[in-house]
Amino acid sequence: MRLCIHRGTREIGGTCVEIESAGSRILLDLGLPLDASDSSAVPLPAVSGLSDSDATLLAIILSHGHRDHWGLVPRARQDIPLVMGRAAERIMRAAADFVPDGFAPKASAYLKSGQRLQLGPFSVVPHLNDHSGFDAYALEIEADGRRLFYSGDLRGHGRKSKLFDLLVARPPRAVDVMLMEGSSLGRLPDDGEFASESDLERAFVDRFQTTPGMALVACSAQNIDRVVSVYRAAKKTERTLIIDAYAAEVLKATGYDSIPKPVKGWPKIAVYIPQAQRVRMKRKGIAQLVGSYRGFRLWPEQLAELAPSSVVLFRGWMLRDLERAGAVGGAHLFWSQWEGYLRDGSGARLKADCQARGIPFEIVHTSGHASVRDLKRLVLAAAPDCTKSAAKSAHSVPIPPGAEILTR
Repeated sequence: MRLCIHRGTREIGGTCVEIESAGSRILLDLGLPLDASDSSAVPLPAVSGLSDSDATLLAIILSHGHRDHWGLVPRARQDIPLVMGRAAERIMRAAADFVPDGFAPKASAYLKSGQRLQLGPFSVVPHLNDHSGFDAYALEIEADGRRLFYSGDLRGHGRKSKLFDLLVARPPRAVDVMLMEGSSLGRLPDDGEFASESDLERAFVDRFQTTPGMALVACSAQNIDRVVSVYRAAKKTERTLIIDAYAAEVLKATGYDSIPKPVKGWPKIAVYIPQAQRVRMKRKGIAQLVGSYRGFRLWPEQLAELAPSSVVLFRGWMLRDLERAGAVGGAHLFWSQWEGYLRDGSGARLKADCQARGIPFEIVHTSGHASVRDLKRLVLAAAPDCTKSAAKSAHSVPIPPGAEILTR
């Protein structure tokens, strides 16, 4: 077995790992670098078969549905088989019509935790991860009598932290090479800990209780753990969680009855569709979706009265609609995403808009990635012969017999 890390060792995101055995190849992820503002300006990795026909490229396996792991797939040949989680596929398809450069994949096979998948000479065993991206997997790959363990993105402090504990308790055995995420390296002290999602839920409860108007929570609708934390905090403070059509479709696409969504049996949840989103839905031919929100839908004239008893899953472009509805008096904004997004672009504009309007702005967030301490726990449990962290600070490592690591 040979492998080549094409991208992801000197940047956050852009992950792409090529594995070859017996003349056949697979790719683990094909992502867009996190700091890329224009995907068309990012060249495809030098992998035979991405742009030209090459039958030796058997598949692209997507570990999860974050753009820094799939963002270059739409630029590759569309007949390359895709392998991913079924729920991740549903979420990406549900989101595609709502987000810029959305991608609606159609997988040829699905990852199922603990179930072996054979792709030519490659035996693949997925392990469901705790991560801010729903339906995310670590991958155990075996060929030529050698075993590689690819951590994907994972953490041990989310709502599915038991999955991380299980992975540590029952790790893959006889691992020759481990490729591990390292997003927290250099960003968190070795003995530091991230707040848990339960910690965030308690923080939101405290903040919502002291917010006189609307509580605006700026987080990704695809961060399902975070949406659950916000919803639970809203219920505990007797507030209604207001979501838009995009969030409603993403939550429904998870396919899990335990996740809040605008369907019968879920109280304290409502759907408000801003004007720009109504226009987009009509242009995309999906305006009929609004019929499924009957009994949950709110109208602009209701927002001001509901403001003191509501929490809005918020994005910056919604601010104008809420202002027109007279619903921002006493509002507080809680930023629940990576702080780096506030340095420029839409995040910086939103912060400036809040300051101009006198809307208090506070960061209430925790990482979607493992702490250094948890990364060490995983390495010690898996006890690989060789570990290479796909982190900005990655270092070269010795190559075990029978395996070859190339980093481009």
